[in-house]
Amino acid sequence: MIQLSPKAQALIDKACKGKKQVKLTIGTFANGKKSIKVFDANGEIPNENYVYEIGSITKTFTGSLLAKQIYEGKMSLDDSIDKYIDGLPKNTYYPTLKRLATHTAGYPGYLPFKSKWEHMTLAFGFNDDFNKSRRPFNVDLAKMKQWITENKLEDKDYPWQYSNFGIGILGYAIGVATGKGYKATMDEFLSDELGMKNSYTGINPEKNLQGVSLKNVVGNWDWGKDLTAPAGDICATAEDMLEYAKMNMYEEMPYLALAHQKHAEIKRFGKVKQAMGLGWVLLPDKNFQVIGHTGGTSAFISNLLIDKEKKVASVAFINYFESPVAIYKLGNAILEGLQKGK
Repeated sequence: MIQLSPKAQALIDKACKGKKQVKLTIGTFANGKKSIKVFDANGEIPNENYVYEIGSITKTFTGSLLAKQIYEGKMSLDDSIDKYIDGLPKNTYYPTLKRLATHTAGYPGYLPFKSKWEHMTLAFGFNDDFNKSRRPFNVDLAKMKQWITENKLEDKDYPWQYSNFGIGILGYAIGVATGKGYKATMDEFLSDELGMKNSYTGINPEKNLQGVSLKNVVGNWDWGKDLTAPAGDICATAEDMLEYAKMNMYEEMPYLALAHQKHAEIKRFGKVKQAMGLGWVLLPDKNFQVIGHTGGTSAFISNLLIDKEKKVASVAFINYFESPVAIYKLGNAILEGLQKGK
């Protein structure tokens, strides 16, 4: 049973108070057991195995799938993307899969073909076009090739720059390598390899929670054929995510260790603040033994943290527009309690 600290309970109350249709789910893995609690505006409610959009936590799955391909000898971290994308100009440098997976390829933090303001208003559900279409970015193969061709890069590790576009290219390359496309490959990976039977790419209207943003019911993001889907397309339950946390905690599949290794550093003001595995963020205060990721779509915010050394993990999901920092603080407060044995 989850024992919440006063700090964690206060964060839950603040996130849910006065919000109609809100569902906030938290989960823990400790002492070999999973525990889940669900809250709405009135307090704790029964767990109905709600399906949340997990947003950018998807990147850890894309990175893990890349690690599997590498372990099986089907791809290499040093592969250039032109090995998987036909029709790019020859005799030109293109980033490696490693640089894509660690956000050091030199690709932009905001989405190509949109201004930074358009990207932000779209991402947080304030854009009228989004509210009509439920489509996040709509990047197709022609647009991807156009941007790659027009924006020349140098053969070097660029400073860390979080890039949905770069992870989208990585996922496309994985889909080409398997011959099945990214979505089919990922769905098979989730169900057959990881055993996450209630998790999937895309949206299932009969299963997904509806997102609520400020005063608007914004529904769910429909990624469709958007090639940035590998950056944020997966939907999952807390039960499945805790199982995923356990698999990574114990590195139950041999390739997961490769995904957790430090492949790049995240520096701010010249100091190493965090590091990157393959899609995973590694936290340095525990010798990179705490790994995780946050996620956000138009209304859904999510957080996953795993302490591989102490064998504890926390997850937190909400279907209401909320500060990603607030949900990260909640997940961290829960993890801190587990680390202290409370």
